[in-house]
Amino acid sequence: ELLGAEQSGQITEVGFALYNDLLNRAVNALRSGHLPEIEFTGAAATEVELGLPALLPEDYVPDVHTRLILYKRLASAPHAAALRDLEVELIDRFGLLPEPARALMAATRLRQKLLPLGIRKLEMGPAGGRFLFGPQPNIDGGALIRLVQSDPKAYKLDGDKAFRFFADCKTLEARVSLVERLLNHLALEREAA
Repeated sequence: ELLGAEQSGQITEVGFALYNDLLNRAVNALRSGHLPEIEFTGAAATEVELGLPALLPEDYVPDVHTRLILYKRLASAPHAAALRDLEVELIDRFGLLPEPARALMAATRLRQKLLPLGIRKLEMGPAGGRFLFGPQPNIDGGALIRLVQSDPKAYKLDGDKAFRFFADCKTLEARVSLVERLLNHLALEREAA
């Protein structure tokens, strides 16, 4: 049911360009005798779970169509400057960001930082979190080992695909600050090596 009437609503959900790209990939795969394999690359390949509601609330952006457009713009922001511009636009149009919208902006900012490091998922909670690495993480393994050795109660390797960190981080600011400190530490270690 790739081209039927049931698919017409999907275009509005994912946007015409993405829908068209997915449809072309699926049709080409089927024509060549393969099952369609749709792999997302880029920011969509990195998940950020801050353990807090991260959304544009209905009472902040009342129009559902406007919210969908803003979500798409957030997801496709190519760099931090574009994200800052979008945040300024949101504040200008709708007022100060409520907590869930602040969390959404923070998650998007972190996603942009995690992606080049090959971290496919960040999971956070009030007591810490973990990084799940992709197949080829772009981080210095030595920096991770030094962190674990420096404080084994605060940092643990979970196999070769995950790194756990423990700290009191009940607020959004504390969670973002912890992750940014870890990423900055790894980046400094990587550049110094």
